[in-house]
Amino acid sequence: MQNEIRQDTIVGSRRFSNYFWSFFLFFGGIGFLLAGMSSYFKVNLLPFANPTELVFIPQGLVMMFYGTLSFGVSIYILITILLDIGGGYNEYNRVENLVKIVRKGFPGRNREILLTYPLSNIRSIGIKITEGLNPTRSIYLCLKDERKIPLTPVQEPTSISNLEEEAASLAKFLDLKLENL
Repeated sequence: MQNEIRQDTIVGSRRFSNYFWSFFLFFGGIGFLLAGMSSYFKVNLLPFANPTELVFIPQGLVMMFYGTLSFGVSIYILITILLDIGGGYNEYNRVENLVKIVRKGFPGRNREILLTYPLSNIRSIGIKITEGLNPTRSIYLCLKDERKIPLTPVQEPTSISNLEEEAASLAKFLDLKLENL
């Protein structure tokens, strides 16, 4: 039974880069907010700088705006980390002849996203590699009705050899052909 079902875990927003940016934006935003408030109240709220010499309009006001914006974005990223948005798994079941794609979304009626496809409806496994300013390296489930369902998570591009090995392994497991998109 073990070799009839394959399950690939998908990491959602609980990646190192999201933790880093949430931390960086949180403390940067607090710093900018304190600098703007220091320029308004003429009281130094930052131990490592003296923003009381800033003129509140426009410098202090702009610093408060950027601080608020940075703080808000950091809270948004933190919430997506806590809710594990985009996390889930891909299950390839040869016993039931099904492919299940499960992901977590934002809270609400459609929090759990479940896509199910019968193996008889799958044409092939596709690989798409684009280089340039925004490189993408993805594995797709190509259906007979010409739809292409992405199987890899949104992440930093992996090496081409790892992507090809993973796609070839999946195509072999499902007994499908491998194609380049």
